[in-house]
Amino acid sequence: MQTVRTLAKGQLVIPAGLRKKYHITPGTALQIFEYGGVIHIVPPVADPIKAAIGCLPKRPSLARQLLKDRKRD
Repeated sequence: MQTVRTLAKGQLVIPAGLRKKYHITPGTALQIFEYGGVIHIVPPVADPIKAAIGCLPKRPSLARQLLKDRKRD
C-alpha cells in the first residue's frame, strides 16, 4: 500500500508505478466510489463483465446460504 496526499484542490497524484501498471495517462477517466467507508478508484477496463468474473469468493456459496435460509423460514 502506498500513501498519497491531497493537493490544494483535492487532487491526488497516482504513483508512477501504478499509472504504468494500469496504463493511466493524462485524460484517462477513472471511476471512484465509496462503499463501506472505503473509497475505491477503479481504472477503466475494455470489458467490465469479463473483468468482474471471479472477483467474488467461491466459498461460502451465497446461493446455498439463501436456500438454507428459505428452508428454515
